[in-house]
Amino acid sequence: MMRAAVYRSYGGPEVLELADLPEPKTHVDSVLVRVRAAALNPADLALQNGALDNAVETYFPVVPGWDIAGVVERAGLAAPQFAPGDEVIGFIRGDVQRAHGGLAELVSADVRTLVRKPRTMSFTEAAGLPLAGLTAYQAVVHSLDVQPGEALLVHGAAGGVGSLAVQVARSRGAHVIGTASPRDHDYLRELGATPVAYGEGTAGRVRGIIPGGVDVVLDTAGGGVLATAMGAARDGARVASIAEIGVTGVIPVFCRLNQSDFTALVELADTGRLSVRVGATYPLERAADAQRALAARGTSGKVVIEIV
Repeated sequence: MMRAAVYRSYGGPEVLELADLPEPKTHVDSVLVRVRAAALNPADLALQNGALDNAVETYFPVVPGWDIAGVVERAGLAAPQFAPGDEVIGFIRGDVQRAHGGLAELVSADVRTLVRKPRTMSFTEAAGLPLAGLTAYQAVVHSLDVQPGEALLVHGAAGGVGSLAVQVARSRGAHVIGTASPRDHDYLRELGATPVAYGEGTAGRVRGIIPGGVDVVLDTAGGGVLATAMGAARDGARVASIAEIGVTGVIPVFCRLNQSDFTALVELADTGRLSVRVGATYPLERAADAQRALAARGTSGKVVIEIV
């Protein structure tokens, strides 16, 4: 048996409970991972609340969580690239919701969802990389194709996706301006970005830094920030969003599992060009409290469950 956080019906943090479940089985192309840390994401809360019930098959009880970091216990015959003792991270999102998520002591993961953990990161830090990192990388590299010397404006630059997008863009030689609360301005400077306060007057503040307007805009915050700050962009600027989907002229960004992108994130981390900020950690038995902290949006950095 193993310990896991589960929910048996849709709802908020109040439906999450600690339970004993059978240890997962492994197929020939899957890997059994002992989870050391699992990061929470807003998508976890949305799925748990039933927001995607019309699109995702759900079989209760469900173990939530897509982002994991841990140690390989056993690898299937068709997964020779991993061996017991290897440290890995995984983006284990599935097409079906069931008792196979990351908030558990053990996970059986498809070998294609795993890469080696960055050597420079702790398990807690590395757990925060998969979903946010892949989203940021694919937005900057694929959706927007940010080039050296271009000016990129990132809305929500201190958040999970935003802070990683800043670092990916900086690694490509871009000049990055980031909107954030004043409490996070020093953090953005540490990442190599020029911080500006969000809200009324954002466009003018950005124009004060880049008079001709930015070349590229990435919205990771939503809430209508694109409409209030488009005056900061030059004519013909490329604009993408992970939050405002269906807006004319705005490229929608959806995270997809891609081994090449996943590996590139690890390489950026191991060469000192990418870090994950952890805002709060909780033990598995307090997973519901961790969800409450995430929902309250009061934590700067990733919320991570540490599993011993």
